This record gives sequence, C-alpha cells and structure tokens, in this order.
Amino acid sequence: MFDVIVVGGGIVGVSTAYSLVLSGAGVLLIDRVDHGRATDAGAGIISPIAYNGESHPVHRLLTDAFYYYEDLIGDLSACNAGDTGFERCGKLVVAATQDELEDFHAVKDAVTAYETREDDVRSRLISREEAKHRFPALADVLGAMHFPDAARVDGRLLTAAIKTRAQRSGLFCRNDSVKRLVIEQKKCIGVEASNELLESHNVVIAGGAWSPSLGDQLNIHIPVAPQRGQIVHLNTGDTDTSSWPIVTAFHDHYIVPWPDNRVVVGATRETGSGFEPVTTAGGIQEILGEALRVAPGLEDAEIKEVRVGLRPLTSDRMPILGSVPGFNGIYLATGHGPSGLQLGPLTGKLMSDLMLDQNIKIDLSDFRVDRFS
Repeated sequence: MFDVIVVGGGIVGVSTAYSLVLSGAGVLLIDRVDHGRATDAGAGIISPIAYNGESHPVHRLLTDAFYYYEDLIGDLSACNAGDTGFERCGKLVVAATQDELEDFHAVKDAVTAYETREDDVRSRLISREEAKHRFPALADVLGAMHFPDAARVDGRLLTAAIKTRAQRSGLFCRNDSVKRLVIEQKKCIGVEASNELLESHNVVIAGGAWSPSLGDQLNIHIPVAPQRGQIVHLNTGDTDTSSWPIVTAFHDHYIVPWPDNRVVVGATRETGSGFEPVTTAGGIQEILGEALRVAPGLEDAEIKEVRVGLRPLTSDRMPILGSVPGFNGIYLATGHGPSGLQLGPLTGKLMSDLMLDQNIKIDLSDFRVDRFS
C-alpha cells in the first residue's frame, strides 16, 4: 500500500512525486515512457514574468513558478542529483519588424507597470547595438528589452535529476502502463497495471496529453488534447554560443542558445495534430523561416536534430490542477501546454501541499477540472 501513486513520468509527475516524498509520503511513480512526451522536447525557457500584462490566473502561477526554481535547483545541486542544464542566461524580447512595434511597446508598458509593484523583477530597454552585441546573429531589430534573470533548463536532464533525488529519498518507480483506476463507491483503491492491483487511496493523473484516457473510464471529462510542437537544434560550428541570451519575438517562436555551440529554435503549435509525434517539412520550414527572420546570422548553422513533443493543451490554455469532484482520492495535474517546464516543478509542490493538507499560497480554484462543466 502506497500513500500516493503518481501516473506519468514527465516533469509534472516527477515533480509531484519528488515533493510528496520529501514531505515524508510513500510514493510509487508509474511511467510508460510515451514517445513524444512534451518534457523531452521542450526548449526550457524559464522566464521571470508573463509578458501579456493582463490580470490572469495563470500569471501568478508562472511568476511563482519562476522563483520556485531557485529552491529546486539549490536542493538538486546540494544533493548532487545530476546536471540540469539550468543557467541564468538572460533573455531578449525584440521587435524585428515595424508591425511588431505596437506589441513591443505594449509589453514594455505592462512590464514597467509590473515592476512598480514587484521590486525583484529586472528589465531594461537596450539599443539595437547592445542587443546585437549580446546576440551577434540577431537582425537589426527596432526594439529590444533585456531580462537578465531569465534562465534555460534542459527538460530531460532536469527530470532525471529530480527523479534521482526523489529515489534517494525513497521514491519507488515502475515502468508500466496503467490499465485502469480502481474505484469502489467513488473512493480510490489504486490502479491496475500488468494485471496487478497496486493499492493506494490517492492517485495523481499526470499523464500529459494522454491523461484523458484514465478519466474516460470514470466518465470524467478531462478536456486535454495533444498539440504538436516541433523544435530544431542547430550546430553553429566554431561560433561560441555559451554567453548568448534567449531571444523571443512576437510570433510564438524563440531562440535558445546552449553552451555546446548549439542553438535551439522553435516551435510549432499544431493544435489538432492528434497523437502523431512526427516531424514535417512544413513544420521545419515554419521554424527556420521565423528563426532566420529574427536572427539571419544563423543561416549557415547546421541542422543537428529535430525534436517533437505533444503538449497537453486545454481549451482555455490553463492547466488542470486539483482533486476530481465526486471522487475521493483522485487528483489531476495536467494541461500545462507550452509552459510545462516552467510550471511543472511548482505544480508538483502545489499538488503535494494540497494532498498533505499543507498551506497553499496560490488559489487553485481557477484551475479545477469542473470549470469546464
């Protein structure tokens, strides 16, 4: 008998198991290692602020998630859990064309208003010359803001490090597929995997885009669908990219440099893709076209690898967090869309606090699954 069974071994599931185990719970993590898992393909941008400037429930979640990383990385480093690729490399938000200037100024005004209330968020306008000095491959942009505290993280390495830390603290792991949830009189009994009943009165469904399959048997509608994201890794040859910042513009694309003379550019947002984690000619064309529009200096870079992940996307673009109404002991942590690597670790902490009746600093009522009813 386990205190909690977590289904799903991506960043959300592993982070939930980690937080529970460090709080003293006995936890089993079950993962079937789905091909196309979003965690394995994510760019790993960890940003200090949600730039839309709107009063939105997910804004607080994104901001707190950014600051939670300091505690997480500190713990993983202290325990020598493994490299995570985490580094505060900074970030440029740029307007590359005239039609992007209006959006750029809206972001600038929103960030300025935010910074008057939050003293620990730093940003500044910089010249195109400074922007190009920081990122030599950049176009002659019309506007640029620098966020020095933004960071990058390797999703695969981070997930492995969190899992290692949790296992050293007593986490049990099993590579298997959960056939069904076992429920009696609306109460959780456990899960069935490989014709075996694994007992627990608490189960967390953190299966990413595959989460709805477990809800279907209970007539629980989990409105999450896969959104394919393709991402291209470029090799810059002898060009040292270790000090380059992240770059984002205004077409939902980004450029993330890494220390090994590698630059990641992406990503497509293919809603309605279904469970097809494949790379496509059109997707690669879109990514490279946008990357070279913003950073034409990358035109001679070699295509090293193309990754693809299926993001778990909800209709309102907000995650689903919390217990399932009408059932005792069933919890959901899914639907993080393109923000899984930023939100995943904090989600794990929030789910752990919720299940163990600890003080939760964020109101999760906006993220309940019954908001779709």
